[in-house]
Amino acid sequence: MADIALRFFKDMLVLSSPVAGALRRHGVEGEREQMLALLLEPETIEEAYRLEAVAGPQCFVADTAELTPARLAALGMDGRGEQLAATALEAVESFTPQHVLVELGPCGLPLDPSSKSSLVENRDQYARAAQLFEGRTFDAFFLNGFTTCGDLKCALMGVRKVSDAPIFASVDIQEDGMLASGRGTLREAVEVMAEFGAAVAGFATTARPAVAAERAAEAREALEAMGADLCLLVSLVVKERDARQQAPTDANPYYCADTMTGAATVLRGAGVQFLRAAGDATPAYTGVLAVTVAGQDVVTGH
Repeated sequence: MADIALRFFKDMLVLSSPVAGALRRHGVEGEREQMLALLLEPETIEEAYRLEAVAGPQCFVADTAELTPARLAALGMDGRGEQLAATALEAVESFTPQHVLVELGPCGLPLDPSSKSSLVENRDQYARAAQLFEGRTFDAFFLNGFTTCGDLKCALMGVRKVSDAPIFASVDIQEDGMLASGRGTLREAVEVMAEFGAAVAGFATTARPAVAAERAAEAREALEAMGADLCLLVSLVVKERDARQQAPTDANPYYCADTMTGAATVLRGAGVQFLRAAGDATPAYTGVLAVTVAGQDVVTGH
């Protein structure tokens, strides 16, 4: 695999869609069942990646979001972190992707920002998860699904405590730019990303492409105000795939894979480099994104 940092601010890149969606379509529901599938039926995971590989994303996201100690304990997987990390990377590497991202999601522990012990406990959750990948081959960490600035800060500090690998960071947002939790804004989250060592600032949204582009502009303005130089990532969350729907709506703008064509064009114009179809997306969504931006460079000069 090439060093992904060499491609920052250069060519457009697409991330693979979440494996969880593919597993649900095969009847594997819930985080615990999906982790058991990774351990006991890795061929199920590999089949999901096989379809994604055909779609052509440059960046494969490993199925590792639940590997903080607190999440492993909650799912009855204590002591399985090393095995899960190794198996998840093996499932991805068999398809020789250009780049591999190690995903880490929120640990789920309560966080009291006024308590040093609470902050340290949360930070160390991510440090211990990141340590599972020491000596393994991958390109970057992907801190994904965060909904508060406090959790995001702890995650960034924890990973940076044990690794100097590039970090992609992404928060879930509402259409108006508020974080999904209602506590904090995208601008505030981006400032945390820049201050605590992320290389890529991102967000996930269910909003139409034009609104997503507005949010990307807000992120870029926040970075410019700090004098920070981070790439941008946008994940478009598919709510429902509906063959009967005739056109995009505010309630369900990404009802079919073809909607990714216009979305990719609009977001590229907004200076976004990394694109992902998330939620209930299928490999077809990834494929449309990949074809739409193939061979194109990032738009700069905003």
